[in-house]
Amino acid sequence: MKKLFVVALLMLLLMPVLATAQNPFDGTWKFDKFDRSTSQVPTKPDVYLLESGVYECKTCVPPFNVKADGTDQKVTEDPYSDTLIVKVIDDHNVESTSKKGGKIVETEKTSGSSDGKTLTVNWTIISGELRGGPPGPQTGTYTERRVGKVPASGNLVSGSWHLEKTDASAAHVTWTFKVNGDELNMTNLSGQSYTAKLDGTEAPFKGDPGVTSVSVKMHGKDTMEETRKRDGKIIFIFTNTVSADGKTLKIVVEDKLQGTTAKGEAQKQ
Repeated sequence: MKKLFVVALLMLLLMPVLATAQNPFDGTWKFDKFDRSTSQVPTKPDVYLLESGVYECKTCVPPFNVKADGTDQKVTEDPYSDTLIVKVIDDHNVESTSKKGGKIVETEKTSGSSDGKTLTVNWTIISGELRGGPPGPQTGTYTERRVGKVPASGNLVSGSWHLEKTDASAAHVTWTFKVNGDELNMTNLSGQSYTAKLDGTEAPFKGDPGVTSVSVKMHGKDTMEETRKRDGKIIFIFTNTVSADGKTLKIVVEDKLQGTTAKGEAQKQ
C-alpha cells in the first residue's frame, strides 16, 4: 500500500531558450533504486497495527481498517482498488490482495524479520491495465526499519516504520521527456503520458486513475516543476534539476497526500 514513491517526473523554462537546440530534459531517464544511504527519504513513519483479527494502517493514503480473515473487505477513496483481502500467514508474515471490479490488481507479501527490526514488502501488479498501464506482471520491493521498540506480543508487522530502500521493475522507474516548442511530452513504460504547455496550464494526465491533470513550469533553463492533481487537488509536486553535464536529474518529490518530502536522482539512459 505504499509505492507512493518513485512516481516522479519533471518540467519548465523560458520560451526563447526552449526553441533552440535540444532541451536538457529531452531523453529517457531511469531512477534505478531509492536508498537511504544515497537519497533523502521521508521522516514521517508508516504505522501498521495487526491485532484481534484486524489490520489497520492510519498513515496509508487512503487509510484502511479491515478484517484480516482472508475475505474481501471494502475500501473507499482508493482510485486503484475497491476491495482488500488480508491473510495472516503467521506472527511475522501477512499477505494482501487488492481488487477492482472483482479483478485482482495487486498482491503484496509483508514480512517482519525474526528480530522484529526490519520489514520487507514484495509487491506484484497483476492487472496493470486497471491502473492504466500494461497488463503486467510488474514487480518491486521495499524495506523499512522499525522506529521504537519491538512489540512484546502480537504480529511483528505492527509498529512504526521508516522507509530504507526501494527497488522496482523498469516500468515504474523509466520515463521519456521531449520538449516541442512550448510543450512538453512525457511517456513511460507504465502506460502513462501527457502533453502540457510549459506555462503552468493544466493538461490531462493519461494512464493513471489516481492522477487526473498535470501542469508544468520551467525555472531557468535547467529546473522544471511538475504539479500533479487528482480531481483538482494537488497530490504531488516534482522539482527536477538537470546537472551541468546533462547526465543526472536531481529530483525533489513533495507528497501532499502524506505530507512528506523525498529526494533522489535519475540517470539519463
